[in-house]
Amino acid sequence: MFRSALLLLAATAAPALAQAPTGPTTPPITRPRATPLPVQVDPKLATLRDKALGDDVAWTITRDLTTEIGPRMTGGSARQAAARDWAVTRLKALGFRNVRIEPYTLPQVWERGSETAEVLGEHAQPLRLTALGNSGATPTAGLVAPVVWFASMNDLLLAPESSLRGKIAFVSNAMEPTQDGSSYGSSGVARFTGPNVAARKGAAAIVIRSIGTDHGRGPHAGNTNFDDGVTPIPAAALSVADAENLERLMQLGKPITLKLIVTPRFTGPRQSGNVVAEVPGTDRDAGIVLIGGHLDSWDLGTGAIDDASGLGITTAAAKLVMDAGRPRRTIRVVWFGDEEIGGFGGRAYAAAHAGERHAIATESDFGADRIWRFETNFTGAATAIGDRLAVGLAPLGIVRGTATAGGGTDVEPVLATGVAGLELNQSGLRYFDVHHTPEDTLDRIDPVQLRQNVAAWTTMLHVVANAPEEIPAVAPRP
Repeated sequence: MFRSALLLLAATAAPALAQAPTGPTTPPITRPRATPLPVQVDPKLATLRDKALGDDVAWTITRDLTTEIGPRMTGGSARQAAARDWAVTRLKALGFRNVRIEPYTLPQVWERGSETAEVLGEHAQPLRLTALGNSGATPTAGLVAPVVWFASMNDLLLAPESSLRGKIAFVSNAMEPTQDGSSYGSSGVARFTGPNVAARKGAAAIVIRSIGTDHGRGPHAGNTNFDDGVTPIPAAALSVADAENLERLMQLGKPITLKLIVTPRFTGPRQSGNVVAEVPGTDRDAGIVLIGGHLDSWDLGTGAIDDASGLGITTAAAKLVMDAGRPRRTIRVVWFGDEEIGGFGGRAYAAAHAGERHAIATESDFGADRIWRFETNFTGAATAIGDRLAVGLAPLGIVRGTATAGGGTDVEPVLATGVAGLELNQSGLRYFDVHHTPEDTLDRIDPVQLRQNVAAWTTMLHVVANAPEEIPAVAPRP
């Protein structure tokens, strides 16, 4: 599993940073350092890392959660509540301390209803789709309307005001796979804001090509949002294959009419919660290392890559560090609730723990393919921790990035207060093939890559939780 010493040297040389000369008013610019600094690494680290490469706790958590609970529909569903109780039992059995559910209230809940679509007329055929979270509803009998095709979100934005009145907008922008997952942000605007834009332009409904990199007939679920004062319209994602087919029909140059049935409803309020467990540290003043993933999932699959595997990875790593001896810093593992509908669990956690000092916050929510890069935003004396991480992670094939670490939905509210962040980046080349689809099932998890994730997280936790340096706060995010 480990690279040669030569690879380790190369991996630690390139990412290390040095200060470039700057003018008196020019902000500092960091550049890769040509040669590495000598870094002392705890000799216990290699042993712990090797042990993690043979550990199956992450696999059993992922397997059992997806098998015994199955889909854990976001929005305080009954299965999500069952998953919280399941999590408490499992975390206690693994030996964690202070295991509890921290409840919060969801002000409004969106529930899926019936959802069908069909092309009418000469080319009559059914289409596979799923309603987007926060979608409005068609009449029970359905909506019949002509389709207006937009090849990109920019085309939709350019459409004249009120030009879509009484029509169904169809946006077919395609997403390409990228290792860092950045195409999700650029292509995803069709889902994030497309329905709101279409509603403002008078559309009766909108269908989009699923935000995904597959070409199958399983649609990709996901949330959308409407501005205050904008009435939600029916909004749904077509499977990529069906969107491509509809696009070909539009290219025939003939009018296309759809019959759309999408009947979700809004209910609420409803109680939900986060599940919290701890590895108590020896130094209460050193700050909490906050890690975890989200317990809720969309309902089409069983939530294996999104995000049972993230829960398994972070929990398994915390247990390995716990079993090796009490760390300096307390490690807090949180199984966040309701990430998929807007990060309610992360916001509730940040509010409940606003008076506590967190050293860092980071999460695993990008599947279980191999980690290839890590990044931090450590400053001051804590930069030495980053150097030790570079050496410790290099044998796993993980390089040090040169960008500043960001954060995921669940830890963002804590990071926004100025807590330092760290990212362990998984490959996204196949993640969006199954993201939010019926194919998000256990068979999509590669056990070997899953163990590499656990080894990386174990390495990170051992280094960060035991580091003698203080980790300074960073500038709060706007």
